[in-house]
Amino acid sequence: MKKNNYKIISLFFSLIFINFQTIVFSEIMLLTGCKNLNDGFIKNEYILDFEKSLMTRNYVYDTKTYKKHRITDLSIKKENTLEKFLYMDKDLIFTDKVGYPQFYTQLVFEKNNPMINIKTVINGEEAISKISTCSKVEIYEEES
Repeated sequence: MKKNNYKIISLFFSLIFINFQTIVFSEIMLLTGCKNLNDGFIKNEYILDFEKSLMTRNYVYDTKTYKKHRITDLSIKKENTLEKFLYMDKDLIFTDKVGYPQFYTQLVFEKNNPMINIKTVINGEEAISKISTCSKVEIYEEES
């Protein structure tokens, strides 16, 4: 009789673990209609995927800005997508650093904040300045 109880209990737990699905929540922050202080865009949006630790920026320069940048850099595209890794430090969200150890820049975001800043570090001296303000910030939570 004890052997049958053991089989029933083990069958019961096996069914529970086989049918158990892990629910994963991911959070995505979407910033759209971003107006840059220096450049003009037809489209400028940022997608921050916190589960993947990835920022995706989709943008299309307006004609004036495209011509301005094309003069000094022939690799500039009018329409482009950029991806950068993200990490969080306290309440701030940073992209990976671009540049050398003595000089680098990175974008700085805050959750639910439409303002995008850039952090610039030169020989250990850092400054943070505003580069863009977005018209809409949305946060999506996906369940899978």
